[in-house]
Amino acid sequence: MNSLNIVLVDDHVLVRDGIKALLEEEKGVTVIDEASNGLEALDILKKQKPNLLIVDIRMPLMNGIEVVKEVKKNYPDIKTLVLSMHDSEEYVLNAIEAGADGYLLKGASKEEFLKALHNIASGGKYFTGDISAIIINNLTNKTIKSEASKTKLDENPYQLTKREKQILKLVLKGNSNKDIASELDVSKRTAEVHRFNLMKKLKVKNLIELSNKAAEFNFE
Repeated sequence: MNSLNIVLVDDHVLVRDGIKALLEEEKGVTVIDEASNGLEALDILKKQKPNLLIVDIRMPLMNGIEVVKEVKKNYPDIKTLVLSMHDSEEYVLNAIEAGADGYLLKGASKEEFLKALHNIASGGKYFTGDISAIIINNLTNKTIKSEASKTKLDENPYQLTKREKQILKLVLKGNSNKDIASELDVSKRTAEVHRFNLMKKLKVKNLIELSNKAAEFNFE
């Protein structure tokens, strides 16, 4: 590893001290500064340019996700490693979306921590095993949803309610409001209200446009 200058960002002094102690024996690795929140970290970056920012997520004033976004926007050459105790999908995906180069849990071993630093410092990415599974599952789910069908009503691209789906099917069959009311066992007025809301969601102005829109769907 080439010379690696690091800034630690964590609101717990003990965590920062522990990381510094862990890195003391690593040649070419130097902790040049530390911050207890995101705003302090950004102030440091105005004066110093580390190679890597190690940042916690939950901090006062400005959280780690926001810090990563600002770093990627204003200091794209600085690498970011999120070091957190949280392994929830929401945190992980938000960190990745913000541009984090790695995500590591605070319970990781020294060996894994150093491996993450090496990978990121070399221009790569590092996500601990459990985190990688979240990423893969997320990408897989997106692919499945995308490929399943862009026009199937079951995919519900317009966020239609179950009742609105039923009415859309009946409209496609040419049913009037009276027919729809009878089919669904509701009043004619209720059927009219549902159809009005349906037209609003689908952004159509009349029955012809609604029928044309209904024809775009594949009903199963």
